[in-house]
Amino acid sequence: MAKTIQAESGQMSVELAVVLPVVLVIAVVIADIMAFLGCCAEFDRASMDAVIAHGVSPTGVQSDLSAVSAIESALEETMGSGRAVEISVSASSVSSPTSALVSMSPHLVQFTCTMRYAPWPQHLSIAGIVMDAPFEIVHTRTLTVDRFRPGVVL
Repeated sequence: MAKTIQAESGQMSVELAVVLPVVLVIAVVIADIMAFLGCCAEFDRASMDAVIAHGVSPTGVQSDLSAVSAIESALEETMGSGRAVEISVSASSVSSPTSALVSMSPHLVQFTCTMRYAPWPQHLSIAGIVMDAPFEIVHTRTLTVDRFRPGVVL
């Protein structure tokens, strides 16, 4: 009986050395997924609020470009600068004047808000081994509004 206990005395240490890196990688991946989902929830709410606040009711004769920059700056302020998030906003006209003589909604504008999330760690070097995560996760929110009728969100 004493021989079997003595022969298996290092097995638990070897199992721990094999399983611990896998558990750590899984924990980092789960933490990244939870951070991304939190950023998506905040981005969805903030993008809708920013488009309604800055894209629907233009101040004076405001072009789509100034509305885009106002929405982008509002989103960057809301999301914060400490995160690995990159935000971009684009606008395109939905209604084209050449398709019909009279358009019922000639001022429809589609705002596309895009968030790029870079998971942690992007670059990691342990004992001379360099590991990179060269990808980004992209989340997009699209809202169509009528520029000159406040409260009309399609």
